[in-house]
Amino acid sequence: MKKMNNAHTMRVTFTVATVAVAAAMISIFFYARRRKKRDSSSSSCYLHSERKPQSAFKRVLSDNSYTPFKHLSNDENASNSHPFEAEITALLKTPQPEIEFGTEIVDMEMKDSYVWVHTETQLKELVDVLSEERFFAVDTEQHSLRSFLGFTALVQISTREKDYLVDAIALHDFMGILRPVFANPSICKVFHGADNDIVWLQRDFHIYVVNLFDTSKACEVLSKPHKSLAYLLETYCGVTTNKLLQREDWRQRPLSAEMVHYARTDAHFLLYIANCLINELKQLDSENSCSSDKFHFVLEASRRSNMICLQLFTKEIEGYPGESSALSLFSRQVSSHGCPSISNETQIIVRQLCAWRDLMARIHDESLKYVLSDQAIVALASQPSASHSEIPKTIAQADINMEMGVNSFIISPSPVVCSHLSDIYHILANKLVNDDIYSVILQKSIGQNGICPLSIFNYALLINSNLRPNLAHKQLGPKHPKQFSRKASRDLFVQKFSCKSPVYHNCRIFANDGRLLCYCDEKKLKWYLSRDLAKLVGQDPPSIMLLFEPKGRPEDEDNDFYIQSKKNICVGCGEGNHYLRYRIIPSCYRVHFPEHLKSHRSHDIVLLCVDCHEVAHAAAEKYKRKIAVEFGIPLYLQRVVHPSQKTEKQIEENGVSPLQLRTAAMALLSHGPRMPLSRREELTEIIKRYYGGRDISDEDLERALQVGMTPHERRRFEKKRGFSFKHSTGNTTLLEQNNHIGCSPTMSNVDDLKVDGSYTDEVDTELFMRKDDFRNSTSASDITVNGPGSATLNKNAITVETADCNEGVDSAVNVDNSSLSRRETNELSDLSCSPNDEKSMHTEHNSKLSLLGHGPHGKQVVEHLLREYGEDGIRDFCQRWRQVFVDAVKPRFLPVGWDVKHRL
Repeated sequence: MKKMNNAHTMRVTFTVATVAVAAAMISIFFYARRRKKRDSSSSSCYLHSERKPQSAFKRVLSDNSYTPFKHLSNDENASNSHPFEAEITALLKTPQPEIEFGTEIVDMEMKDSYVWVHTETQLKELVDVLSEERFFAVDTEQHSLRSFLGFTALVQISTREKDYLVDAIALHDFMGILRPVFANPSICKVFHGADNDIVWLQRDFHIYVVNLFDTSKACEVLSKPHKSLAYLLETYCGVTTNKLLQREDWRQRPLSAEMVHYARTDAHFLLYIANCLINELKQLDSENSCSSDKFHFVLEASRRSNMICLQLFTKEIEGYPGESSALSLFSRQVSSHGCPSISNETQIIVRQLCAWRDLMARIHDESLKYVLSDQAIVALASQPSASHSEIPKTIAQADINMEMGVNSFIISPSPVVCSHLSDIYHILANKLVNDDIYSVILQKSIGQNGICPLSIFNYALLINSNLRPNLAHKQLGPKHPKQFSRKASRDLFVQKFSCKSPVYHNCRIFANDGRLLCYCDEKKLKWYLSRDLAKLVGQDPPSIMLLFEPKGRPEDEDNDFYIQSKKNICVGCGEGNHYLRYRIIPSCYRVHFPEHLKSHRSHDIVLLCVDCHEVAHAAAEKYKRKIAVEFGIPLYLQRVVHPSQKTEKQIEENGVSPLQLRTAAMALLSHGPRMPLSRREELTEIIKRYYGGRDISDEDLERALQVGMTPHERRRFEKKRGFSFKHSTGNTTLLEQNNHIGCSPTMSNVDDLKVDGSYTDEVDTELFMRKDDFRNSTSASDITVNGPGSATLNKNAITVETADCNEGVDSAVNVDNSSLSRRETNELSDLSCSPNDEKSMHTEHNSKLSLLGHGPHGKQVVEHLLREYGEDGIRDFCQRWRQVFVDAVKPRFLPVGWDVKHRL
């Protein structure tokens, strides 16, 4: 009996133990499952639960990859050219003689009824209606906050009878149905400020506008004090609009009644306003009909409008993801602190955060500012040791401190940051420095096991991964040092030399009769206002009216370039993140133009990005060489000699290149004692040839080092070296006090490269041989000029004798191998001076040109042109340079009115 009780007890105990173990195992299983589910949800992308309207698009023409945008092409046009360029060009050359919207457009009342177009059938019916119209008004509404490139959400079209609101989201894949109507040159499309609308329609639907009338351009021709649509609506229609509605979320459906009214208003009254403006233009044409130099106002407004149609949408392709954002942050840092104050480690973090933000925005189809603000990037980079929990707080605090404006509706930190918080943590901890960030983030996000959903916007990032930007320069240990160096040098060049603020402020100057004279910057506006020469007549954009009659007007010059607003972008490729000023006419020529042909002219100064600038510069240098051959004027002075070289044989044997002379002198002064003996002797021999073979001293080296320098170059060089030459400053005062006839005054008692008279206005034309003389010579550089002695022919190079102040007193330049007494050349030029004239002589002989560059070449070319062809020769010369620029860069974004044949 006792055994049975023990057995029963054991069975009960075993059963209880088994149940307990099973319960524990089940508990562990469910705990692990809950934890796994929690972990997976925290690493899951927010897009799985949030569906954006653009997710329904079945096809997009412009995805978020790094591939260039492909425009609509036909059999005759390449994909990178405008498919309707021929039709638009035809309108520009022979514009329609009459633009008439009809006097029947008098209905100022906007009725309650309108047509909401949201099906394919309705869209086709709309096309049938528009095909019967001679004109219709168009406007668009965009959404950009929750999209990387932005997209068109609504298109408003108004005819004389009805208003149509086209749901461009629901009909995104069918909007191409409108393409033939918009490209029909016989139907006029009326826009206001169409610059953006034109490229947006191309980007989203391959819709290209042909035959456009822009009421904003009509306002420019009429010199209206304002050209905003709100101003026109209030002036002509007595209607006020709330422009803040433009910033509403136009993705929402249905639209609120207020948004519908705003959208209809923008297009409904546009035909009436256009008709009023055209009547005013015609009135001006009739008033101006008696003028011999008639300005056609209507045709001009039409021409300016159709110039907009030639614009093409382009993607901004960066060297690496977030490049422009990083450079912008660095530039702002330099501007605000006066000098770069960001450590190398911080710069790396900023670059990586900008790259991460760019990739995240492309993958999730979000705007950069929605993903992570610039202020948040700076705040994170300054706290690299932040923990997981501190990162969101840092971002939120940075956004609170920022003046958000429209961005105040953005959640901070964004869902993108919350879903990919570990990426930011690893970047701050420098755990991705030596990895390929692009591949790591791409695979983690949309790779085989990625946490983000694939879409038509980000799929191309995977399939075109071989076209991804290069990120090698961001790594601490680059595999290709030369590539790293080139990229880093380019970035440094952009950071240091690109324009730090907008070049064109597009402020306006009106004449005292209200006609637009030109656009200018704020500095010039303030100059006029501070001197009470003008009064302020507008704030947006800033505008002034002159209180006096100007000398000339744009129509007097038959060119409207100066009365066009200009964009701060590269005229070649459209790059807007950085740009440099580029002078189409090289300065070595332009600086010698007559003053009235070069002053206050911006036509030949354009904005170029670094890459286009490099292309243009290379083409210009190549063409300079062609000019040198054509005119027989070498680009560089080939030989200089010391004034102690008296005979022709000495000059021919001992002359040396000025650049070679300077380089040798610099090397010997800096590293002479440490050089190998053979190299030191080789460089010393170059200096000796300049001095006629005699032994040289340190003083001779210092003098040779400055041969060919301008005073400005000399001061800059001395500052760079940290001292002034001890042999260059001792007798400065003595020279200025004891100057005498025939002396070449200098700022210091050093060897100044001097061609006697070559930089004075009197005898310049006699210094070098004419073009015909060069053609009869053995080569293009057969003349030798012996400074204060004589100029002789030499079959090898141009030789120029340098002069000390106490040498060559009684000599003047002669191109006939003979020596003239300076006192015998007064009938040719008055080179003598009295003590009272010392200052003026000093100014004449200390040229601003460096003889190591193209300055002398440019001066002689301009003098030859003026001598042979007059000012027309200068104008034709400028046209040649503009054609060189156009052929090399092939600019697609030149300002309206820019012309190769522009007359100075």
